[in-house]
Amino acid sequence: MSVKVEKTENKNELKLEFTIEAKVFDEGMKKVFNKNSKYFNIPGFRKGKAPMNIVEKYYGDEIFYEDTFNEVAPSVYDEAIKSEKLEVVSKPEIDIVQIGKGKDLIFTAIVATKPEVKLGKYKGISVEKVEYKVEEKDVEDELNRMAERNSRMITVTDRAAKKGDTAVIDFAGSVDGVPFEGGSAENHELELGSNTFIPGFEDQVIGMKTEEVKDVKVKFPEDYFSKELAGKDAVFKVTVHEIKKKELPKIDDEFAKDVSEFDTLKELKADIKSKKEKQNEEKSKAELEESAVKTVAADSSVEIPDGMVELEIDNMEQDMDRRLAYQGINLEQYLQMLGKTKADFRKESVEPAKESIKLRLVLDAVCKDAKIDATDKEVEEKIKELAASYGRKEEELKNNEALVENVKENVKTEKAIALIVDNAKVKTVEPKVEEKAEKKAPAKKSTKKADEKAVKEDKKEEKTEKKTTTKKTTKKAE
Repeated sequence: MSVKVEKTENKNELKLEFTIEAKVFDEGMKKVFNKNSKYFNIPGFRKGKAPMNIVEKYYGDEIFYEDTFNEVAPSVYDEAIKSEKLEVVSKPEIDIVQIGKGKDLIFTAIVATKPEVKLGKYKGISVEKVEYKVEEKDVEDELNRMAERNSRMITVTDRAAKKGDTAVIDFAGSVDGVPFEGGSAENHELELGSNTFIPGFEDQVIGMKTEEVKDVKVKFPEDYFSKELAGKDAVFKVTVHEIKKKELPKIDDEFAKDVSEFDTLKELKADIKSKKEKQNEEKSKAELEESAVKTVAADSSVEIPDGMVELEIDNMEQDMDRRLAYQGINLEQYLQMLGKTKADFRKESVEPAKESIKLRLVLDAVCKDAKIDATDKEVEEKIKELAASYGRKEEELKNNEALVENVKENVKTEKAIALIVDNAKVKTVEPKVEEKAEKKAPAKKSTKKADEKAVKEDKKEEKTEKKTTTKKTTKKAE
C-alpha cells in the first residue's frame, strides 16, 4: 500500500491518493464472496453452493467491487491518517480512480484538516457574573410544586367541569361526516386548560356535566402537522364520563414529614433555600464560563472548513434524533409537526454549528498556547467518576481508547476554561428583569455531558465514515 498526500487549492484541505496492491484487493474479494455466498442462487447449483468463478461469470465480477472497497479501504485510510499524523475534521470525499479484479485499487480521498486559530487575548478579559438570589417567593413556589406532586384527584358530582379539572371523556372526530385516523379515543383523561387539544376544544368541554354528550366544533390550525387536516373544520362527539379535581395537601409540619426527611416546615424551607442557592451558584458559574469563552472566541479568528461544519451538523442531527427517541418520535416526525424538512434543519443549524466548532477550536488553541495537558491521574479520576455513575467497571472504560482520549480532551478543556476565568476581571451584577423571570440554564454544553455521552457510546468506534455513503465517483478500469 502507498499513499501520496498533497494540498489542494482550498485552504485546510488535503488530497490523499491511495494505491492498494491487486493481491490485497483480490483477497478482499474472496472474503466478500465467502461472507455472501449463501445468498447467490445460480441455476444448476444449490443455493449458496456455486463457486466464486461461476458467480462472477453469472453476475459479473463487478458485483463484488463495492463491498470489497469497503472491506479493504477503511483500514488503509485509518492507517494513513495515523501515520501521516493528520488531524482530519470532515468525512472523506472518495473518488475511485481504478478498481477491478487483478488490478491495483487506486482511489483518492479529499479531507478537511483542523484549521489554525489566530488566538486573541485570553488572560485579563472583562466579564460579568450574574448573582442570583433566592427570594422567599422561590421557596414558596417550590413548596407549591411539591404540593402539586403530592396532590390527589377526587371525583366531582355536584357541578359542571371547569378550568383546572380533569375530564374523563370519549371523543370521536370527523371531517365532513367522515371519521379520520387518530380522531377518537375512550376514557381519555383531559386536563381542561392544559391546551393539549386543538384550540377551542377544551373551552367547549368546560361547562359540561357528567354523562353529558355534546358536539364540539373546532377548526384545525393552518399549520397543523397533518396536511390532510390542516385548516379544516371538524366535529367531535364528546361524552363526559367523570369530572375530577385536584386536591392539594395543606402545607404544614405534617406535610414536611410526609414529603421529606424533616420534621418541621421551617426545616424543609431552609433545605429548599440551601439547595436553590447551590443551584443558583452553579448556574452563575456556568454562565460566567460560557461568557468568558465566548469573549475569547470573539477576539479570535479561524476559517472553518465546510466539511467540518457538515460533520458537526450530522452530529447535531444524530443527537436530536436520540433525544426525540425518548419521546417516542424521530427527527423527521418532529420536523413534520413544525412544517419543516431536514434540509431546513440543516440550514438553520449552520450558524450554531460554526459557533460550537469555533469555541472548541479556541479552547484547544488556549491549551496549546498555555501548554495545558491532562495528567494520567486526572484522567483516571474522571473515568472512576464515570464508572461509578453508570455502574461500569473502570478497566472496561480504560480499555476503550476513544473514550479515554475523549475524557483527556475534556479534562484539558475544563482546565483551559478555568485558566480563562481565573485570570479574568469579573464584575458581579444583578440579574436583568427577564433573567429573573425565566431563570433558564445556560446553553453551554458542559464537558461532564460530553463525558457521559462518551460512556454511552463507548462501544461505538469514533471513526470517520469512509464507506460508499460518502460522495464517490467510480471510474471503471478499461
